[in-house]
Amino acid sequence: MVIRPNSIEARDVAAMMHPFTDAVAHEAEGPFVLSHGDGIHVVDTEGRRYIEALSGLFCASLGFSEHRLADAAYEQMKRLPFYHTFGGKSHPAAIELAERLLALSPVPMAKVLFSNSGSEANDTAMKLVWYFNNAIGRPEKKKIISRIRAYHGVTIAASSLTGLPNNHLSFDLPIDRVYHTDCPHHWRFGLADETEEAFASRCARSLEDLILREGPNTVAAFFAEPLLASGGCIVPPPTYYEKIQAVLRKYDVLLIADEVICGFGRLGTMFGSEHFGMRPDMITMAKQLSAAYQPISALMMTEEIYRAIRDQTGVIGTFGHGFTYSGHPVAASVALETLKIYEERNILGHVRDIIPAFQARLARLGQHTLVGEARGCGLIGAVEIVRDKATKENFDLAAGVAADIGKRLMGHGVLTRAFGHVLTLCPPLIITEAQLHDLFDRIEVSINETHDHVRALGLAP
Repeated sequence: MVIRPNSIEARDVAAMMHPFTDAVAHEAEGPFVLSHGDGIHVVDTEGRRYIEALSGLFCASLGFSEHRLADAAYEQMKRLPFYHTFGGKSHPAAIELAERLLALSPVPMAKVLFSNSGSEANDTAMKLVWYFNNAIGRPEKKKIISRIRAYHGVTIAASSLTGLPNNHLSFDLPIDRVYHTDCPHHWRFGLADETEEAFASRCARSLEDLILREGPNTVAAFFAEPLLASGGCIVPPPTYYEKIQAVLRKYDVLLIADEVICGFGRLGTMFGSEHFGMRPDMITMAKQLSAAYQPISALMMTEEIYRAIRDQTGVIGTFGHGFTYSGHPVAASVALETLKIYEERNILGHVRDIIPAFQARLARLGQHTLVGEARGCGLIGAVEIVRDKATKENFDLAAGVAADIGKRLMGHGVLTRAFGHVLTLCPPLIITEAQLHDLFDRIEVSINETHDHVRALGLAP
């Protein structure tokens, strides 16, 4: 696009730096500026409508025009626009939200600690793991294990947990005491003729080998998204978590479930942990907690962890952690209203009803010549673009084939994420079955157009 002088695009380029953006390219191409939202659609400044097929960033579960959430924010703004939760201060919205989250938890939890983003919640979880082990007299048990291709956020600690190279390059990350074990992606990393269960067993052995190499007395926790969303929507194979959790129990390693994306209905259950049979010691959550209408996150912890932390605060005289906006009353009120909407409208039931159509259309994409694997669970999925289906060989990244599909999708009124070789889909939970089919029709057209394009260039048969 040509950036007009003094346009809103030119003002953006002059004033803003964007996350996860090539700044050099951005200066040349300018931003994509949105004006407003309507249900599952967003509208740009030229009036063009787009299906938001990624729910923004895996978060706008109720779409972009839910007035009840705006009203909840306004009413709280009038009543108590801000107060903190430091030094024992509190307010009704935070108290009620904490109670509601404990009641919804997939396993018994004792306390809720609020923050503002998934990154902060995971960063806090890591700090609490260290604090907990200091409190119970295990100062050497501090190492944290995550997974290759995991995504846990972008603070220094959360970026270290994240297992994606671009989150480490030039940042001097990961920090010490953070390790990464195998990515549980059978299609990509399974051996020839290796069954999914055998692959799951190999992943568990690899984790155990890592713990033994480092010393079980030094390994404190294992962080896991129920499915690896930002890393390419990777669904662990059957028995994976059963085998992984057996290893963790054997060596007294805590399990922290990162429910930032899977939480609040994405997989047809309130939490992804329920779907996969996970029994975590801490749970982090954000995004769909407030349907993305306000920044808020939370961490839940077991009674054992809370009591150790509580006792240590008595020794020190305080709990030296928290954020200015932890449990912000407006954010907490919006999150409460979001949970009420989920219940009143039976959003989980609706998601379960449309999952079969979503997964069937996703599987149909997997038959396309350009698609090596179509994978997903619940109302989230991805297709991995390949040059050769038989060998699973990807295109050269410089060819930008997945990105080309993403651009063509924009032309057909769909916004989603093309990351590397993967196109990810995560529509708002309120999407109807008719809208789902409309979305997949547009995706099929866009993939076909890209296929014609790469064939014309001689990049694919």
